[in-house]
Amino acid sequence: MDPLASFLAGVISILSPCVLPLLPVILAYSAGQSRFRPFAIVLGLSFSFTLMGITASAFGAVFQAYIEGFRILAELMIIVLGLSMLADYELFSAFTGYIGNLHVEKKGIFGGLLVGASLGIVWIPCVGPILGSILTYVALEGNISYGATHLLIYSIGFAVPMLLIAYFANLSSARLGEISRYDLKLKKLVGLVLVVAGLWMVYSNHIVAYI
Repeated sequence: MDPLASFLAGVISILSPCVLPLLPVILAYSAGQSRFRPFAIVLGLSFSFTLMGITASAFGAVFQAYIEGFRILAELMIIVLGLSMLADYELFSAFTGYIGNLHVEKKGIFGGLLVGASLGIVWIPCVGPILGSILTYVALEGNISYGATHLLIYSIGFAVPMLLIAYFANLSSARLGEISRYDLKLKKLVGLVLVVAGLWMVYSNHIVAYI
């Protein structure tokens, strides 16, 4: 996986309509408390995503003996996640009720770290297909440093727009809501890319060997 693809996946993930409009509320409150608190939130978020990458890679390493069956499962998962984006179907809709249950009033830098770490978990329903595809891919590699690196890069892609929103007050909720209107088109494009990537994995891993 190209590091640039991981970074762009993070940028695209934050455009989700259940993430983007909430950011000014969370980040404006944080910036009002401390100039460095948004950075603490970003660090907490990066820790959360990187830990997911380490966990997925460790899982893949444990099951390397069953890599062929695991690879087939991963290919199917990526294709299904891509199709869900093309169909605009929320696979993780059962968990969306938890998205708003985040207490941003935790004080100080340490509180910002906790909020950021919580965001990485709470927003899984919003960024699930993209994040799930990356986690599936790094799990196939079974290399912890590889998984940690790509999820760290993904979190940086997620974090850069967050910091811009935090320190530029003119990026209001209303304006970000207008930007999120284009999320559906972008989601379908990403879904198409995931389907093509999954089919390419099927072709290169299974069909080429028999040609």
